Amino acid sequence: MRHLGRVEYEPVWRAMQVFTARRSPDAADEIWLLEHPPVYTQGQAGKAEHLIAATDIPVVPIDRGGQITYHGPGQVVAYVLIDLRRRGYGIRELVKRMEQAVIDLLAEQGVAAARLGGAPGVYVDGAKIAALGLRVRHGCTYHGLSFNVDMDLGPFAAINPCGYAGMRVTQCRELGVRLSPQAAGVALARCLQHAIHA
Repeated sequence: MRHLGRVEYEPVWRAMQVFTARRSPDAADEIWLLEHPPVYTQGQAGKAEHLIAATDIPVVPIDRGGQITYHGPGQVVAYVLIDLRRRGYGIRELVKRMEQAVIDLLAEQGVAAARLGGAPGVYVDGAKIAALGLRVRHGCTYHGLSFNVDMDLGPFAAINPCGYAGMRVTQCRELGVRLSPQAAGVALARCLQHAIHA
């Protein structure tokens, strides 16, 4: 587990690529917990039309799956650097386990969350609270998930979140969950470790 604090997007992305390219078969899996300054990231198949309003927030084209999403202060990001070959399960199972970690964390706080068919992530009453996007290289993953805790949700209004027009977003604070981003990060890391290793 690495706690990186608030760091710019691109250097961390490059560090994940380097870690994955250089890792040996016996290298330990890692989870990197952090926050980013305001940034939109656009997945490999991302379509420009999903940015629906002009803003001064940078848009970074990146190498994960999925469409456009927003990262900003008060959102916990967990990058999951996992050797799937060693784990013995595939990418779909990892996504399911990552979603379950967020569902379990919210259940501990008295919030019922769920998956939504065909739209990876975690939702509360149809509003997205966690987004997922991964890349696999040589059987190893990088990128991960973002979890909205206590942030300005305004920048989501300038995009179709994850490519879905009109997709509502929510966060812990709006649901009455009184966790700071730091405390939420610790809880998310615990739930992720349990789900990934289960």
